[in-house]
Amino acid sequence: MSTMRAVQVVGYHQKLELAEVPVPEATGPWDVVVRIGGAGVCRTDLHILEGQWAQKSQVRLPYTIGHENAGWVHAVGSAVTNVREGDKVILHPLITCGLCRACRSGDDVHCESSAFPGIDTNGGYAEYLLTSARSVVRIDDSLEPADVAALADAGLTAYHAAAKAARRLTPRDTCVVIGAGGLGHIGIQVLRALSPARLVVVDRNQAALDLATSIGAHHGVLADGSQVESVLDLTGGHGAEVVVDFVGENGSTSEGIAMTRQAGDYHVVGYGENVDVPTIDLISTEKNVIGNLVGSYNDLQDLMALAATGAVTLHTQKYALDDFQQAITDLDNGAVRGRAILVP
Repeated sequence: MSTMRAVQVVGYHQKLELAEVPVPEATGPWDVVVRIGGAGVCRTDLHILEGQWAQKSQVRLPYTIGHENAGWVHAVGSAVTNVREGDKVILHPLITCGLCRACRSGDDVHCESSAFPGIDTNGGYAEYLLTSARSVVRIDDSLEPADVAALADAGLTAYHAAAKAARRLTPRDTCVVIGAGGLGHIGIQVLRALSPARLVVVDRNQAALDLATSIGAHHGVLADGSQVESVLDLTGGHGAEVVVDFVGENGSTSEGIAMTRQAGDYHVVGYGENVDVPTIDLISTEKNVIGNLVGSYNDLQDLMALAATGAVTLHTQKYALDDFQQAITDLDNGAVRGRAILVP
């Protein structure tokens, strides 16, 4: 049996460890084994190590993390017809059944019997990954797996939220994006592609704001304590029709709701703290608080169409698989511009 390198969670509040594990095989009819070309490093991976997902995922340790994956098809099961060996693919993060009501509706994120590589089963911080035919999206020849891997989750989540926001935004509206990091910098590009609204980006880091304005944001606001006032000033004192919060911690939720106009939408995408709003404030302003998970398979197809035309580009910092600890440390310290990618 051939083996491969894989980065594994061996215990919560412990460092990740590199291990030699068996290469997965395509034993089931719909199985697809992918040779990983790039795996994104996500803040959720830090939250996993802190044990935040232990109850939700019920995963057994040790296991391999990494839920933003792209590469080349290595092997396929007997029933697979949509891809073949050698195809360049990006992976929808979930392995879904295809048969439940949610899957039939194209809302496969809420599949009743899904697996989530990197969260509750083995993920892509490795040389190979097992997924299913339903989860693979062929990518344009012009794209390289290591350059687009983080579009599988960070990009897909940002696309899902931005597409929901764009449905209500008109040319007279303002959309505030909180956080121009790994998710935010993709969300900004998607909003520019899908929406005519004015885009205002809030971030505590000037370099992130510079990146944001270079990729299409109309205004950058430094989160220095006066960001709520700045947004209110830019919107005639009313607030923005839509706020998309890619941070979701360190006080961003109360600030985001304060920046939202009456009857506006506050989208939570990043997470880490509780949303605390007096009910009287919700009913008197008719503000909507909207949760956003990752996008659907169709969302991923749409996002890859934008990527193929160059409307969305991922800014990446690449690390060798063996340097996984440096990537995790850099992300934790806020030293990554865009998205960190592990390359086996």
